[in-house]
Amino acid sequence: MAFSSSFVIDMTLRREIVPDLDTYPFNLPAVRHLKLLQFHPAVTFIVGENGSGKSTLLEAIAVSLGFNAEGGSRNFNFGTRASHSVLHEYIRIAKGIRRPRDGYFLRAESFFNVATNIEQLDEDPGAGPPVIGYHGGRSLHEQSHGESFMALLTHRFGVKGLYVLDEPEAALSPQRQLAALARIHQLVKQGSQFIIATHSPILMAYPEAKIYACTAEGLRRTDYLDTEHYQVTHDFLANPQRMLDTLLAEEEQDAR
Repeated sequence: MAFSSSFVIDMTLRREIVPDLDTYPFNLPAVRHLKLLQFHPAVTFIVGENGSGKSTLLEAIAVSLGFNAEGGSRNFNFGTRASHSVLHEYIRIAKGIRRPRDGYFLRAESFFNVATNIEQLDEDPGAGPPVIGYHGGRSLHEQSHGESFMALLTHRFGVKGLYVLDEPEAALSPQRQLAALARIHQLVKQGSQFIIATHSPILMAYPEAKIYACTAEGLRRTDYLDTEHYQVTHDFLANPQRMLDTLLAEEEQDAR
C-alpha cells in the first residue's frame, strides 16, 4: 500500500500555542518531545508502560479526527464523564487525499459505555434501523467483553475504514488476539488503516507495522524484536522457572 494512500499521514504538536509544557498533558515525555509522528498506511502501534502517555496520544488523535472521546463512530456523541485531556486542541493531523468510508474509536476502558449507548439509541423506535444490527444483532452486554469486541471487529468494522484502537487486547485471550490480528489484516487488504495503542506482543507482531515506543525521551521508532513487550515475553516463555525463581527470590528479600 503506497504512503499516499493513507487516510492520515502524520501528527505534529502545535508547540507555538501550547500554554505550558510543565502542565498535564504536555509534561508527558511522549507529548513534550513530540515533533513528528508518521503513520503507516496500514498499521501503526504506540506502545509503552501505563502512564507513559500512549492512551493520551491516542485519545487526542481520535478526538481530533472527530470521534467521540469515550469511543464509537463519529455519530456517537454521548458523554458519561468528561475526562479527556485538551491535547486534541494542540495537535495537527495531516490527512491524505483519500477519505475513509468508515471509522471507529475503540477504547477498552469505556467500551461498556458505548454498549449502553447503543441500547439507549435502539429504545427509540423512530430513530431508524437498530444500531445493534451493525454490531452483530446481539446485545453487547449479553456477551463477554472479548465476544463483544470480536463482534465489533467482525460485523461493525468495514472496508476502507480508519480505526483507532486503545488496548483492544484488554479482554482478549491469546487465541482471540490471533483472530483479531487476522481480521485486522483482512481489513488492511480491503483498504483500511489502523492506529493502535497496545501492550500485546501478539498484536504488535503485525508485519511491516510502524511501532513507536513511549520513552522518557519521547516517542522512539523501534523494531518489534526490540520492544520490551517482546523481550520480556520471550525471556519468560524461554525459561519460565528461571524467571519465577528470580522474581520470587526478589520478593522474599524485599519482605525481610
